[in-house]
Amino acid sequence: MRPLFSASCPRLAALALFLLGTTLACAAPAAASSAPASAAASKKATTAPVREAGASPIEIKVPIWNPAGQPVTSWLEAQVALARRGISCGAIDGVAGAQSVAALQAWQESRDLPATGALDDATRAQLLLLTPPLTEVTLTADDLARLQPLSTTWLGKSQQTALDYETALELVAERAHAHPALIKRLNPTVDWSQPLPVGAKLTVPAVGRVTLDGAVAHLHIYLAGHTLEARDADGGLIAHFPVSIAHMAEKRPEGELHVTVVIPGPNYTFDPAVFPESAEARELGRKLVLPPGPNNPVGVAWIGLDRPGYGIHGTPVPEQVGRTESHGCFRLANWDAQTLLGLAWVGLPVIVDP
Repeated sequence: MRPLFSASCPRLAALALFLLGTTLACAAPAAASSAPASAAASKKATTAPVREAGASPIEIKVPIWNPAGQPVTSWLEAQVALARRGISCGAIDGVAGAQSVAALQAWQESRDLPATGALDDATRAQLLLLTPPLTEVTLTADDLARLQPLSTTWLGKSQQTALDYETALELVAERAHAHPALIKRLNPTVDWSQPLPVGAKLTVPAVGRVTLDGAVAHLHIYLAGHTLEARDADGGLIAHFPVSIAHMAEKRPEGELHVTVVIPGPNYTFDPAVFPESAEARELGRKLVLPPGPNNPVGVAWIGLDRPGYGIHGTPVPEQVGRTESHGCFRLANWDAQTLLGLAWVGLPVIVDP
């Protein structure tokens, strides 16, 4: 995706983080890059008025950011820190849910730590943030020009020029790997029911596009755990993602599959036979081709497998990944599907365990 965001604002990040630590009980994932903190973060501490939702302005101390790295202090910080390392909890929401615990356990195992799934002292000592967990972003004219209504019918979707974002909230949340509810809580004064103007500034998790090093030797999908992991030839963990699996057990393949194709920005062929529950599908009686976009049924990426009709792909509703089920494919959040695109190759083994 095109960059949406302006340079980070550590002061605003620190302010928002301070408030979140008391209102959300969150945590964040550590940074994948070692970029130094900006000059603003290294200045001496200052005070600034901050208004919590429903509260009077208060004076708080803005902490000095340590460019050598700071241990995570909340679940929001842990989610951000892990996401930067390719260890995804799905949509960042600041909550210690099952997917966040599974992501932390995967990281702990990769570091030879006890896989407690808890932010214990040993974990905090190694799970560091190299830059602030939150940043300020600015909406551009190009960003807002992308927004368009999404048809509620398959036929209508097939007639659109693209299946792009519907709202600024959806666009901002997806680019920040975040749950829309978290974006709202980070920006309590924004009226999301109204169109946002060009130049609107918003506070979001500082993750962005994730690029990982390492050669992936195989992917491993755990059906019971609803997770997908990429590992190297020695079994080392490169990436971890929550994944949705087929609703019907007979549509869940097991054993070894292989990647046959890797496609960014795919279109989607709607086959009425796959959606017998849809009245529109039953009436159409013909296939349709839907254009690419984040609201395409397979999201922004398609990694085809050597079982007809099966693949690993994105989704138009990333915050539901791992919590809802699919018609048969393996569904990732769009940002995780994009990360996996950079790791996958034709012939890559995909091992599916019960």
